[in-house]
Amino acid sequence: MIEPLRVELYDTTLRDGAQGTGFSYSIEDRLRILHKLDQLGVPFIEGGWPGANPRETEFFRLATGETLKHATLTAFGMTRKAGEAADRSGVLRDLLDAGTEVVCLVGKAWDLHVVEALRTDLEEGTAMVHDSVSFLRGQGRRVFFDAEHFFDGYRSDPAFALRVLASAEEAGAERLVLCDTNGGMLPQEIARVVAEVREVVRTPLGIHVHNDTGCAVANSLIAVEHGAFQVQGVVNGYGERTGNADLIPIAANLVLKMGAECLPDGSMERLTEVAHYVAEVANVAPDARQPYVGRFAFTHKAGLPASGVERVSRAYEHVEPTAVGNRRGVVASDLGGAATIRMKADEFGLDLGAEAVPRLLADLKDREARGYTFEVADASLELLMRRADGWRQPFFEIDSYRVHVEERVGDDESPLAEATVKVVTKGTRHIESAEGRGPVGALDNALRKALVNDYPELEHISLEDFRVRVLDQTHGTGAVVRVLIDTSNGQREWTTVGVSENIIEASWEALVDGYLYGLLHPRDGQGSAREPAVP
Repeated sequence: MIEPLRVELYDTTLRDGAQGTGFSYSIEDRLRILHKLDQLGVPFIEGGWPGANPRETEFFRLATGETLKHATLTAFGMTRKAGEAADRSGVLRDLLDAGTEVVCLVGKAWDLHVVEALRTDLEEGTAMVHDSVSFLRGQGRRVFFDAEHFFDGYRSDPAFALRVLASAEEAGAERLVLCDTNGGMLPQEIARVVAEVREVVRTPLGIHVHNDTGCAVANSLIAVEHGAFQVQGVVNGYGERTGNADLIPIAANLVLKMGAECLPDGSMERLTEVAHYVAEVANVAPDARQPYVGRFAFTHKAGLPASGVERVSRAYEHVEPTAVGNRRGVVASDLGGAATIRMKADEFGLDLGAEAVPRLLADLKDREARGYTFEVADASLELLMRRADGWRQPFFEIDSYRVHVEERVGDDESPLAEATVKVVTKGTRHIESAEGRGPVGALDNALRKALVNDYPELEHISLEDFRVRVLDQTHGTGAVVRVLIDTSNGQREWTTVGVSENIIEASWEALVDGYLYGLLHPRDGQGSAREPAVP
């Protein structure tokens, strides 16, 4: 019986991932990510570099007291300095003070760095590695050794690069991690070097690559194929420059494509959740096109794929979306057909009549020709589908609206916008006015005042984002504009779209649809706001 491929995952989101431009994790952020990765079942989680700054040191003080089910927390640091005794190294002492069972130690494997950066000779370069690993092992620590710039070093002086590995191995390192620190290697070179190194060392190998050539995931996988046991990476591929190897598609590919054992049973279905959770904590929008877990990873737009997926999903999807905790989606557009419409209707829980589908499809294509897009505006699409099937919204009827902006001469304050809205709700006419910092804000405030009289649940609704795109810049101020508005009720968020040559009219269309959708789908526990149609 063939033994399954076993691979060890090592996460460095909290250390290497935090080096990306714009990333700054608080101690609480780090603890939250630590526990989320532990729940996923990642066996090793690198917490950072103790002693590098007070925040890193405090994190280890707190994290070493946390209870982890699957993961082992590791601390990261470098070897002793040239000419320094290991037992007098402040960096090594900080690693011991961190109190972790496992330490990941980084040392130079490129002769250029040893001679030019460290200003020492190659013999001292290998001694720094040996002495540091030996010292930590003597203090009862397990040691993983990151051979920094290994692939560049192997290309420059393979004998020295291998001596560095031998020094770490002889001193008791449990993993020898080959690092493409500059991220410049291609898969074929990674494969060749890993295979050659595998022939001359006994200690399990690891791989740590950056994404400067766009090959980090491929380089990690081909390293496994040629003998690497441990794969180091970062959730969502965050990191300095272009980032690190993305641990999310790496894990998915290892399990679903290569049959590897690297996570506990049931963990794969949590990949999407974990990827989005880390993005949320990092205050970064999740990558909608991220392989496996992105919002659009299993979303179909063109008519042929959408039609095929409706019949046989594997005809247009390489894995089932649920295998990684994602879901299938389709976007209605002028590239779609009847299958797209039916799948979107099912997604919305609508049962469209047979005659509604061709009518809706024609309307959709006509609207997209005029500048509408429903790929991200699912709320407007659902309302359009309902109307095509004969639905008439029962909540309110717009009588009229107007807005003007007042520039106060001689006043240092910003111009003031004021809007008036006339609305009929439940047979009663409401006239409300409101001010705002801009015309859309004023309209939003006035519409809310007019509707909240009969629909107090709208107090929970807020406008979250407002985006405008000019569709034909050659027409100047007379160009058609598309407005997208994101609205939230505190539990869910939705997007609506409006299009017009008049930006106020386009904004009003998207704004009204946003409130209408909120009434159709109230917050949990509020029940439906459905009322008899307004006469």
